[in-house]
This record gives sequence, structure tokens and C-alpha cells, in this order.
Amino acid sequence: MNPTIDRLKVIFLAIFAVANVGIVVWEVGWAMPQQKCSEAHKWWDGYSRVCATPILTSDITGRMITDPAARAAALKAIGRPAPEQPKP
Repeated sequence: MNPTIDRLKVIFLAIFAVANVGIVVWEVGWAMPQQKCSEAHKWWDGYSRVCATPILTSDITGRMITDPAARAAALKAIGRPAPEQPKP
């Protein structure tokens, strides 16, 4: 067979193999961790591949959200359950 055709065949197979390895690395290294992080209601930073836990500003400052409905909505938004209300 023509050696040029054999050489081109090997080149295209090598390009195909490198592309497949790149896709697998992307899926395992970035796409799957991002999906797991999103399902856990956390923040994903794709640049440094970090899954961060969101916190409320009131957790840092100590000032509590006074409206119970607003506090429950804020806790739900970051994936934390609202604390149980004491029964009288």
C-alpha cells in the first residue's frame, strides 16, 4: 500500500485517541465533580476545581435575619434545613 496513506491513517488514529483521552479527562476532572457539587447545593469554582460550601452573611456577622420566613428561605437556598421552632 502507499506509505503516505499508512502514515495519514496512523496520524488520524493518534489524533482520535488524544481527543478521546481529553474528553475523558474533562468528564472525570471537571464535569462530574461540578455536577456532584451542584446536586449538593454548593458552589463550584471551575478554575481551581473547588466545591465550596455557601454560608449566610448572618453566620459571619452574627446579625440574625429577624423575619422567620426570610431566614427559612435563605437557609433553604443554601441547602441547610431550617431549625425547628420551639413548641410553646
